[in-house]
Amino acid sequence: MKHILLDTHAWAWSMTADPRLSATAISAMEQAETVSISAISLFEIGQKVRLGKWPEMGPFLDRLIPLAEEQGGRLVEVSLEASLLAATLAWDHRDPFDRIIAATAIARGMVLISTDSAFKTLVEMPKWPGLVW
Repeated sequence: MKHILLDTHAWAWSMTADPRLSATAISAMEQAETVSISAISLFEIGQKVRLGKWPEMGPFLDRLIPLAEEQGGRLVEVSLEASLLAATLAWDHRDPFDRIIAATAIARGMVLISTDSAFKTLVEMPKWPGLVW
């Protein structure tokens, strides 16, 4: 896996050295040529902190962008192609954050690092680059 994309929780867990981050995920991150984070993850973290759903991430809010860079991560924009693909993806999953992240992985050909079982149903989709956990 040369190029990987971190799901929001995988990125958050990497920042906090959370033990839920699997050895396989850590190994994939260490061996990847590029580790990317979708800009939608910034929105997702901020939104969930604001709504009180993810208070543990509150202390990181003001430093998310520099933290990604310090970790060697590359923040990628939500592209026009990923936006349209997320809206039209034949996937019975309503979470807009997950849809953007999945579409970004497909559009950019990046293996997704996630523990979210919802992504497992994409395995049969053409152009799905893969899922690691």
